[in-house]
Amino acid sequence: MLIRLLIPLVVALVLAAAPGAAQPLPLGTPESEGFSPERLERLHAMLQRLVDEGKHAGLISLVARHGRIVDWQVYGARDLGARLPMEKDTIVRVYSMSKVISSVAVMILHEQGRLKLDDPVGKYLPALATMKVYAGGSAKKPRLVEATRQMTVKDLLTHTSGLIYGFGKGPLDEIYRDAKILESSSMDDFVARLARLPLAHQPGARFSYGLSIDVLGAIVEKVAGMPFERFVEQRITTPLGMTDTGYDVAEAKRGRIAKVYTLDKAKALAEVPETQLAGVYPEPGRGFAAGGAGMFSTIGDYVRFGQMLLNGGELDGVRILGRKTVELMLANHLNHLSKPTTEFSDAEGFGFGGSVRIDLAKGNMAGSVGQFGWSGAATTYFNMDPKEQTVVLVFAQHFPFNQHDLFWQFSTLMYAALVD
Repeated sequence: MLIRLLIPLVVALVLAAAPGAAQPLPLGTPESEGFSPERLERLHAMLQRLVDEGKHAGLISLVARHGRIVDWQVYGARDLGARLPMEKDTIVRVYSMSKVISSVAVMILHEQGRLKLDDPVGKYLPALATMKVYAGGSAKKPRLVEATRQMTVKDLLTHTSGLIYGFGKGPLDEIYRDAKILESSSMDDFVARLARLPLAHQPGARFSYGLSIDVLGAIVEKVAGMPFERFVEQRITTPLGMTDTGYDVAEAKRGRIAKVYTLDKAKALAEVPETQLAGVYPEPGRGFAAGGAGMFSTIGDYVRFGQMLLNGGELDGVRILGRKTVELMLANHLNHLSKPTTEFSDAEGFGFGGSVRIDLAKGNMAGSVGQFGWSGAATTYFNMDPKEQTVVLVFAQHFPFNQHDLFWQFSTLMYAALVD
C-alpha cells in the first residue's frame, strides 16, 4: 500500500525536475486521472517510430485531464543541423491554431458590448463593404456579381464569409495566390490587398476555409484602438502566463525555435526555406500580425489556453471570458446551413475558431460529441474534450500538413489509453 501511495509522488517529482520548461499546469499521474500507463506506452512508441523512421525531425506531445498533466514527452530534434534536441519549451509556429486565440480576442470585445456578431464588416473596415463574388471565368478575366449582403463578424468567425486561401487549383485560387496576401507588410496593406479580391460565394452560404479570421484581427485593431498583437498580449497571453506566445520572438529566445522540415525528393528530411513559411517571422517588424496564422507558442503555453476554455473561460483565478460566452464559442454555428459541417469532415461542424464534433459515428475515430479544437499548417494539433475533461496537443514542425497521419494516430492511441 505504501508503494502505491508513493508512485504518484515519485512520478510528479520526476516530471517537475525535467529540464526545459516551467510547469504550465499541476501534475498528475496516468493512474490517478484514468489513463493506463501501459497503453500510453503505445502512444510513446508510435511517436518515437515516426522520428526513428525519418518522417519527422522532432515531436512534442502533452495530455492533460481534470486540469492536470498526466503525460508530456519529447522526441527527436528541433534543429537537425545543429543537433539540438526537441525540448518541452521549444517554440513552434502554430499557424492556424492562432485562430482560436484570435476568436477569443473577438469575444472579449463582444462581452464588453463593443462588437456584435451580426455587425457588417464594413462598419469597421469600409474597404471591405462592397466586395464582389466570383461567378466564373478565368483568373485574367473573372466574371463577378454583386454580393447580396456584407460579410458579418460571425461569418468571419465561422469561415462562411466567402474568403478563401487560394490553396486549390481553380481560377479563383490563382487570383488569391497572385495577391500574395500573407506577404502583406502591415494590417492596412493586408486589408487593401484583400479588398481587391472576390469572394468564393455569397456571404453566409457555406463553410469555406480561408482568410476570415485574419480580417478579424484588423477589426479588433479598429475596435480596441491598439495593434492587434498588443491587444492579444494584454488581454489573453499575459494574464494567462503564456510567456512564449506571440507574433514575434525575443532575440534571446530564438535559439529555442524549432525549424520546419519537409521530405525532399530522396525522402530525407530537409529544412523548409524561410520564403515558404507564409510570412511567419520571429523578428519584429516583418510582416503583420495575421490573426489566422501568425503566432509562435509552446505546448506548455497552449495547454494553459486550452485549459482556460475547458474551465469555461477561467484559469488560476484569471477570467478571460464568461462561461456562457465559451458555451457559445463551442456550439456548431453551421447547423442552419444545408451542409452543417466543414469541408474537411462530415462529423464536424464549426464553432468560433475551431471545429466541433457533432457526430460520433461519422468520424470513424474515437472521441466525444462536443470535443473542440483545431490544427496548424506545420502539423500542430490541439483538442479539448469537455465530456472527458481532457486537453491534448501534439506538435511537429513539418510540411506538408499532417503528411503521415499524425493526428489520427495520436488521437486514437490517446483515447485508447483512457480507461476510467
